[in-house]
Amino acid sequence: MEIRFVSQDDDYSEISNVYESSWKYTYKGIIPQEYFDSIPKGRWANNITKSGIYSLVMTENGYIIGTASFCRSRWEQYSDFGEIVSIYFLPEYIGKGYGKRLLKRCIEELYQLGFTGILLWVLEDNIRARSFYEKNEFQFSDECRNDHIGGKELREVMYQLFCKSYGERRNHA
Repeated sequence: MEIRFVSQDDDYSEISNVYESSWKYTYKGIIPQEYFDSIPKGRWANNITKSGIYSLVMTENGYIIGTASFCRSRWEQYSDFGEIVSIYFLPEYIGKGYGKRLLKRCIEELYQLGFTGILLWVLEDNIRARSFYEKNEFQFSDECRNDHIGGKELREVMYQLFCKSYGERRNHA
């Protein structure tokens, strides 16, 4: 297993497939099926190298099984925070401990960029992801926002982590 930054040599359609497959698996029952049916192959390929956002891939035996992206917070009131924009896996790799490794790498990279606070948004109804972040010391911030995906009104909730506490936990683990 390897975690590395996305390179020009990577097949962006393979990375996009991770997003597509993960969305269809993770958000089933949350986002309308019609939306999933309308997602074109390669939908996320052009966003993988978006300016200001760092992207990682996790590979196993040379095959891309997961991806994550992070950046300086995109929210003005949290401009001194780092933000984890996304973490996605092929469905057959979800729930096997890979997510913790990729999350840890994102946190370490953001910490190296000088951020001591990290935020992320997750769909309120995505109980599995919320539980995952809570198990990894992220705290629900009580901040919510509405989103509109696939013709459905959804709420996203913000979680925060302060790296000092994460570093202390990591050093005692």
